Amino acid sequence: MSTTATEAGRAIADPGVPSRARILITGASGCVGQYITATLYRNSDADLLLLLRDPSKLKVVDPNDPRITLLMGDLRELDPHADAIASATRVIHTATAWGDPERARQVNVVAVKRLLELVNPARLEQVIYFSTASILDRQLKLLPEAMAYGTEYIQTKAQCLEQLEGHPLAERIVAVFPTLVFGGRVTSGDPHPTSYLTAGLKEAIGWLWLARWLRTDASFHFIHAADIATVCAHLATHPHEPNPEPGQGVVRRLVLGQAPIQINDTVRILCRWRRCWWPSIGVDLQGWLIEALIRLLRIEVNAWDRFSIRQRHFVHEPVSPPERFGRVSLAPTLEAVLETAAVPHRGRMD
Repeated sequence: MSTTATEAGRAIADPGVPSRARILITGASGCVGQYITATLYRNSDADLLLLLRDPSKLKVVDPNDPRITLLMGDLRELDPHADAIASATRVIHTATAWGDPERARQVNVVAVKRLLELVNPARLEQVIYFSTASILDRQLKLLPEAMAYGTEYIQTKAQCLEQLEGHPLAERIVAVFPTLVFGGRVTSGDPHPTSYLTAGLKEAIGWLWLARWLRTDASFHFIHAADIATVCAHLATHPHEPNPEPGQGVVRRLVLGQAPIQINDTVRILCRWRRCWWPSIGVDLQGWLIEALIRLLRIEVNAWDRFSIRQRHFVHEPVSPPERFGRVSLAPTLEAVLETAAVPHRGRMD
């Protein structure tokens, strides 16, 4: 049912007495948010408090279900939902912002601080905070370059992580760092929103005629939004414990991803999937050649782009797919991602 924040708060007769789990999910209408919402709805009996700006985008659950409470509004204006936030036993914070520097600061830093001020420490068991793997090095330490060269999104995520490490609730926080996120389908028929990466498959496949002739020494992790949801649902439905990860701080850090894959292997898999020829030789994209192409094609790059080009290998150890928690991944391979996204083997993708 759709209720006001005050009504949601009054649903608890005695705040001091534990009741059925109440999980607050911010950014609930986004791609990852809807996968998490659907997974928790199917696999738990928790009441779900869904913070979102546009309820018409919520397709994976019935908003009139008695287990669903919609909290409509902007993350920068949380006070109208103070009672509902204080009623939560768990928080899964997926909402984020990028593009505009001031909005990114308000959403990614200031609003997170306000959200943690509004929770009730006597009830709160756990916070799952979403960041990005781009701000971490191979050993899951904060990249100095994230603050030095990062976009407003990267910088605010790095700043927020630093603040969370010293927060009074740090022992109850699990920071998750998704790698490249696939989700939804390239065609219609899936109630989940399509991630930016999955949507970009259309354009990427359109460039296969050129990409198949290029070679580069680079690698990355990826993960499907459904597998992110599996990990988060596991964390949110099991007793929280102090950070068991060796070499970390108070806040637990989990990079969500599958095993790393090489760029060259990625292009070869795409060619095989689309049933087009993969040449055995190609042009090695050395640094000088990349710079020449940037100038020739007049590609606009910023300081973070240039750091990423130099970095090349965005890999982490350890990574945390569902299997690390005794679960099974929906899309452990790129081929499984393409199948789940309904990418056709031939022809147009519209």
